[in-house]
Amino acid sequence: MTSRRNQVLDAAIQVLGTSGTRSLTHRATDTEAGLPPGSTSNLFRTRDALMQGVLERVLDRDIEAWNRLAGTTDTFDIDSFAVVAGRMIGELAATDRVFALARFAVFVEAGLNDDLRQRIDENAARLSAWATPLIAALGSRAPRRHLKLVSSYLDGLLLNQLVLPSPTFDPADAIAVFLRAALQDPAPAIASAPAIASAPEYAP
Repeated sequence: MTSRRNQVLDAAIQVLGTSGTRSLTHRATDTEAGLPPGSTSNLFRTRDALMQGVLERVLDRDIEAWNRLAGTTDTFDIDSFAVVAGRMIGELAATDRVFALARFAVFVEAGLNDDLRQRIDENAARLSAWATPLIAALGSRAPRRHLKLVSSYLDGLLLNQLVLPSPTFDPADAIAVFLRAALQDPAPAIASAPAIASAPEYAP
């Protein structure tokens, strides 16, 4: 059963993904959630607090999606990891497109919001604790560094498919090729912002 907090945050994600950051207000979230006026502000007193809540909810949903797609698989090799990551990106770009657009909207706003950017750093640490063992199990000798690299690559694939969709999009093979090349380097240099999602990207 969905909690009131998650109901509100999922509604906020819907507003972000369909209308953009300028449309995200407490009133718009109440309307989208089908809740009485004031319901969102009771949980999140400011818009910044609401955005920070959305950020945390995005990561939760990313991890939930990865676990659902991975099923009962406990360990991965590069090919099985690439298949699950590819399915996740495919879902985000198609059936969960609104959610994917909301994810990127949060990151864009963080470029102008120091508090939100700090929350992204905090959530990146949470992501790392969850996803680093997955990357290490693929044979990485520098899993934290490789996680940043893999997350950035997966985010790039997703963003490209959102903006320039291809009807034949199936990134599993490309992800596997990328992983084999990337994991050969024990200490890749990377200066990108941490992704949030994709459990894998937050998706590992």
